[in-house]
Amino acid sequence: MSAPGLGLVVPMFEEPQSGEKAAWDRIRSMARTAESIGFDTVWVADELLWRVPGWGGPRGFWECVAMTGAIAASTSHVDVGTWVMSALHRNPGLSVKAAETLDEISGGRFIFGFGAGHAGNQGETFGYPLDVTVARYEEALKIVVPALRGEVVSFDGQHHRSAQLEVRPRGPRGGRIPLMLGGHGPRTMRLAATHADIWSGFATETSSPEGFEPMLRQLDEVCATVGRDPATLQRSIGVWVEPGTGDGVAAAGLGEPISGSSAQIADALGRFGEMGVDRVEIMLWPGNEEILAAAEPAIAQLKE
Repeated sequence: MSAPGLGLVVPMFEEPQSGEKAAWDRIRSMARTAESIGFDTVWVADELLWRVPGWGGPRGFWECVAMTGAIAASTSHVDVGTWVMSALHRNPGLSVKAAETLDEISGGRFIFGFGAGHAGNQGETFGYPLDVTVARYEEALKIVVPALRGEVVSFDGQHHRSAQLEVRPRGPRGGRIPLMLGGHGPRTMRLAATHADIWSGFATETSSPEGFEPMLRQLDEVCATVGRDPATLQRSIGVWVEPGTGDGVAAAGLGEPISGSSAQIADALGRFGEMGVDRVEIMLWPGNEEILAAAEPAIAQLKE
């Protein structure tokens, strides 16, 4: 197996303890650095407001679509994607229109990440419903998938509807934007296996490659149930990486990161490729230029 592709998830939220914001200058600088040192993709999270016990208070995120467009306009060749746009917070037809617009801005470098939404009651804060999350997502895909692929869509569901929806204008890859769908459970995995070009999962307790083996086996089983050749579905996994011996990720309640020396980090990331993972999306802790520089030797080793 070859080394997996690498993505950088740019810092979008206020620092858990201090509340310091991730300023645009820092985000832009990190995206450009990621492009220059060999990352394949820059990812932007779609979250709103987290209230996590043990943090210094509520912590907010910049808006995903606006920030993705800004990064797309500030880079030249790295792919740019949403990680992942939330069906719980967004109209499905308008989400496809945003995807086409982002593909236009990026010149055909956009990856449309889409998922059910999560992270507690943040949606309620903004007036969005919290019930039947997966059902809402499943209905949204009945509009998103055909509209993304160029069809005119009329749909009248319990949660979503459209009437002769035609997404115009089209970006440079009208009908061919890669679709990445998140899913950790059998139901959302089934939706990814049915519709997606890329399946996406992320670390909840541990970022160790071995910790994802049960999830990857489950994905293979789900592919078999829907008649999908697993080899045709790319696998993307998001992990925390904390160079050195820091304990910031664990202290923030975000699980066990990949840490250690550059060689140890490169080895752990490389093992994902041995497991058949196509892409590893890296969340750095802390999310700043200094830590990105500290991670650069590991990235270089993996790219050798």
